[in-house]
Amino acid sequence: MRGEVLGVERRRRWNDDDKLAIVSSVGIDGATVTHVAHRHDVTRQQIYRWRHELKKKGLWPTGEGAVFLPIDFHVTDVVSSAPEPTPPSAVELSLSNGRCLRFDTGVEAAALTRLIRAVEAA
Repeated sequence: MRGEVLGVERRRRWNDDDKLAIVSSVGIDGATVTHVAHRHDVTRQQIYRWRHELKKKGLWPTGEGAVFLPIDFHVTDVVSSAPEPTPPSAVELSLSNGRCLRFDTGVEAAALTRLIRAVEAA
């Protein structure tokens, strides 16, 4: 029995920068893992494996704890003497582990921080 090689070798080598760029593109403009895998001609499992590998190397955030981003906004010069109380409104927060946390605006910052950490640790 004689075999014949048709085409080029399928195995490719990816450096950490390329892996990080591919894994980071998940979620941008609504791109799913499936879309990104198809775009780069790799399997979905390969992207999950790279994410795990990058976490072990310290190149990908582990998702431990809440991440707070600074918001820059300007306060108007006019300060009212007695602001009208506003009724609490519902807020929905999507966490990095795929879970969703719903709360109202009346929750104190310290309590919210503890709640986010508890949900992500669960």
